[in-house]
Amino acid sequence: MKLFKMLKSFRAQEDGAVTVDWVVLTAAVVGLGAAALAMVSQSTGNLTSKIAGHLDSATIKTTF
Repeated sequence: MKLFKMLKSFRAQEDGAVTVDWVVLTAAVVGLGAAALAMVSQSTGNLTSKIAGHLDSATIKTTF
C-alpha cells in the first residue's frame, strides 16, 4: 500500500512540468537553427568561391 501511495503522490506533483516544456522548446529551436545553418552554409560557400574567383581575375589599372 505504501508503494501505491508514493506512486500516486509522485504522479500528482507538477513541479518540473514547465521546465520540461522549456527544455523541449529550446531543443526544437536549436535543432531548427542547426538545420537552417546546414542548408545555407553550402550555398554560401559556393557563392563565396565564385566571388573570390571574380575578384582574383579582376585587374586594377593604375594609369589614366
